[in-house]
Amino acid sequence: MKVQLLRICHGRSGDKGDTANIGLIAREEKFYPLIERVVTADRVKEYFGAMVLGPVERFELPNLWALNFLLHNALGGGGTKSLKNDAQGKTLAAALLRMEIDVPEGMMDGHV
Repeated sequence: MKVQLLRICHGRSGDKGDTANIGLIAREEKFYPLIERVVTADRVKEYFGAMVLGPVERFELPNLWALNFLLHNALGGGGTKSLKNDAQGKTLAAALLRMEIDVPEGMMDGHV
């Protein structure tokens, strides 16, 4: 079944210069192996499309059930240079949480 990440994850985002940082944290341990397998750097780069001009890096934090993504050259030069509405990337976690992934039947039992 297709599920938006927001049903199984929390997110947090920010910036360091022209690089956006997105943390994706599984709501439960059982969801971590799934997001680790399907939410790849390539998939995140494709999801954000032309907004991310540089590479996307992914770092795994299994003890926290989390993934951290760095989206390079994504903020139009960063907070002090950019004319973008979200020059610090604060809304990018909310955008990523709307990505849909396939979740095996039964995994969502007990989750709205």
